[in-house]
Amino acid sequence: VQLQAFGGGLVQPGGFLRLSCAASGITFSRYIMGWFRQRPGKEREFVAAIRWSSSTDYADTVKGRFTISRDNAKNTVYLQMNSLKPEDTAVYYCAASLRYGVVLTSQYDYWGQGTKFTVSS
Repeated sequence: VQLQAFGGGLVQPGGFLRLSCAASGITFSRYIMGWFRQRPGKEREFVAAIRWSSSTDYADTVKGRFTISRDNAKNTVYLQMNSLKPEDTAVYYCAASLRYGVVLTSQYDYWGQGTKFTVSS
């Protein structure tokens, strides 16, 4: 199983960025796909998740600014991030789960390596 996240870099405040995560070795359409992030000095935290039905969940800190989506034909999950703030600076991880819950790291079976971006002027 491999989850590869792409899209990190440097973005100015108020800017936008899209992260991608390509999965292999799993039946992608069956999995809940999530994005987590780990900000400097903080624990890994939930950002967003999308179920096989395409229903979504978001952390309050990103609701209205971030959009998670999936393309089952490409085995890829995306995170569109708009109105970025310096506090969004983090390493972002994608993860895959067959369990019911979506917000806890323990509910995910597979993790990608993380991609980092910085929001700074």
